[in-house]
Amino acid sequence: MVNWVRVAKQQLVHRLAKRAGLRRHTVVVDDAGTVISIWVPKDKLPAANDEREIRRNKEAKRDGGRLSVVLLHGFAGDGILTWVLQVGALAKNYDVYVPDLLFFGGSTSPAGGDKSPGFQAECVAAALRRLGVERCAAVGFSYGRFVAFRMAEAHPGLVVSVVATGSLVNMTRSTRDSMLRRLGAVSLAEFLLPDDVAGLRSLFAAGTYRKWWFPNRVLEDYVKLMIYNRKERAQLLQGLVISDEDAVVGPSFPQDILLLWGDNDSIFRMDVAKSLKEQLGEKAKLRSIGQAGHLVMLERPCVFNRYLREFLQQRTHGDDGI
Repeated sequence: MVNWVRVAKQQLVHRLAKRAGLRRHTVVVDDAGTVISIWVPKDKLPAANDEREIRRNKEAKRDGGRLSVVLLHGFAGDGILTWVLQVGALAKNYDVYVPDLLFFGGSTSPAGGDKSPGFQAECVAAALRRLGVERCAAVGFSYGRFVAFRMAEAHPGLVVSVVATGSLVNMTRSTRDSMLRRLGAVSLAEFLLPDDVAGLRSLFAAGTYRKWWFPNRVLEDYVKLMIYNRKERAQLLQGLVISDEDAVVGPSFPQDILLLWGDNDSIFRMDVAKSLKEQLGEKAKLRSIGQAGHLVMLERPCVFNRYLREFLQQRTHGDDGI
C-alpha cells in the first residue's frame, strides 16, 4: 500500500532541498560506528576524484567568507522535513547543513550508547568537522535547541552564534512535570511519540496556532513513516531531563543568541522565552512571531526566515543590533 507521506517527502520535500543545492550524505563519526545522515551543499561533498577536488578548491576560495548554518530539528520529524521551508531562503547566501539527529532519519548509533543531548552535539560537531566546517550558526528547534546549546557550550570555536526556538537550555524535572500537567499528558514519550491518529492529532494541535486538518489516512502514514525507533527515542527523552539541583542558574554563553518564538506557543509559552532571555543576559535577543505556535518555522515561514536572515547578516557583518 502506498504511503502518501513517503511520496510527498520524496517528491516534494527532497526535491525542494535538491533545488536549494543540497544533497544527502552520511558521515561515520566515531569508531563505534555512529553514523550521521546530513544534507550538505553539493559543492561541499567529499571529493570523489581529482577533478572534483580542483572544483571544490576553487569554490572554497570563492566562498571562503560564507557562514555555515546548521539546522537542528525537533522530535516530530527529521531534519529536512522540519526545515524544508528554510533551506531555500538560506542557501543563496549561506552553506546550509541539515543533519538528522541520532535515531531520526538515517542517523544511527550502536545500542547501549549515550542518549544525552551532549552526545548528540558531539556527533553533529564531529560530522561538521569531517565535512570541513570551521564555523557555523546553530539553529535549533525544540529538542534540536537543547543540542544547539550543548554544541555552543562545548565548541565555542565552531559555533559562533545560536538561534533557538521553542525550548530551553535545560529541561528540569519540575519544568517537565509542569508542562505535562498543562498538556494533559502522562509522560514526554506519550506526548511526543504517539502511536495512533488520535495521539498525533493531539500533538499537532498542541504544536500549532492554526488548527491544521489532515485525513486519518495521512496521519496513519505519518505515524508509520516518521515515528520509529521508539525505544531509543524514549531513552533520548529520559536523557534530556535533569534534576532541578543540577540545572545551571543563569547559563553563560559567549555567542550571540536569538530566541525566535511563536507568540502562541502552547508547549513552551512566551513567559518561558522571556524568562530564558533574562537568564541568558545581554547576549540574547528575543523576537516573537504573532499567530504562530510551537511549529513557527512551518506556520509563518516568511516572517521566520526574515528574522533569521536579519540575525545572520548582522552577525556576519559584525553588527550588534537587531
